[in-house]
Amino acid sequence: MLLKTKGIARGITTPIVGRVSFTGAENAEVLICDTPPPTLIHSYKAVLSTYDGPSEIPGVFSIPDFSHLSEGDIVVIHSDGVVSTQYRVNSVHNFLLFTERCNSNCIMCSQPPRDRDDTDYFYNLYRQTIPLIPKDCIELGITGGEPTLLGDRFFKLLACIKASLPDTEVHCLTNGRSFAWPGLANKLGKMDFNRLMLGIPLYSDYAPQHDYIVQAKDAFYQTVKGLYHLARNNVRVELRIVLHQQTIPRLRQLSRFIYKNLPFAAHVTFMGLEHQGYTPHNIQRLWIDPLDYGEELTDAVTYLGDMGMNVSIYNSQLCVLPRELWQYARKSISDWKNVYHEECVKCSVKNECGGFFASGVQRHSRGLSAV
Repeated sequence: MLLKTKGIARGITTPIVGRVSFTGAENAEVLICDTPPPTLIHSYKAVLSTYDGPSEIPGVFSIPDFSHLSEGDIVVIHSDGVVSTQYRVNSVHNFLLFTERCNSNCIMCSQPPRDRDDTDYFYNLYRQTIPLIPKDCIELGITGGEPTLLGDRFFKLLACIKASLPDTEVHCLTNGRSFAWPGLANKLGKMDFNRLMLGIPLYSDYAPQHDYIVQAKDAFYQTVKGLYHLARNNVRVELRIVLHQQTIPRLRQLSRFIYKNLPFAAHVTFMGLEHQGYTPHNIQRLWIDPLDYGEELTDAVTYLGDMGMNVSIYNSQLCVLPRELWQYARKSISDWKNVYHEECVKCSVKNECGGFFASGVQRHSRGLSAV
């Protein structure tokens, strides 16, 4: 699914954030038109158009088409003519990328970190975006990089979300290491943001193994300490385990560790690999056919489920999971990167199945077969 387009920018020196309108809605900031824009449009920040020609109005022109945009979508318009979609009104898979920096470097990271300070850019972008998001937004994701690296601005943006979207469930992906320092966990707790959940990875019960996977010394101890500090402050946490060669051998032990030491986790999810970012480069030490870890996954998932914990399986296809795990499988892949294999066309449970990441449909289990 297209999330950005490009044309010829005129009169744009700094990024412009706004809601788009095809009809000239008064509450929009950006007008979309296929003809030369009218000269006097005082209520709009910019124009987007397929029209190719000069204009007195700031905007991006000669854009191929706008089929990926809907009335009310939020975009950011850049001086190079790139128009990125920030929020889609007809989707429940919206997220805000707080930063591309990270203090970990996971061997299967789908969004490899960049070593540059992008704090000002993203902070200024989202403090404009968040107030424009519809109040009936059901769920909003926060991702990175590592969002907590924004420091105080991380909390300012959270406060903005809480104030602007009081009924929205917010899910923030973080490695949790920053919360090993109790001051940050205490600060988050004092926000009393009860619609916020932090999704934190824990890849092993054995510290050296977790640290190897995330490529960061002492990451295991920092993560676990951070989890305790967050729990003490009544911040909801979700534990995330990505399934690959490095995590499967201790999956049973990890499930016992979680129940014994982290029973306060609101959700535990076991996740299939996304073939993006670092994964293709490390595929030989990551890929394992789901058919070959069905026993370990079944033991870990059913153990936690039997112990009363909330458990899910993400990014997996029903046909390669043992039947007893189907009740835990969720359709978790974001709509803009979710596809199905040609074999899935004739499958009777396609509508209940999570399908594939668009980036990884070519590498799939040998057990892929229509039900």
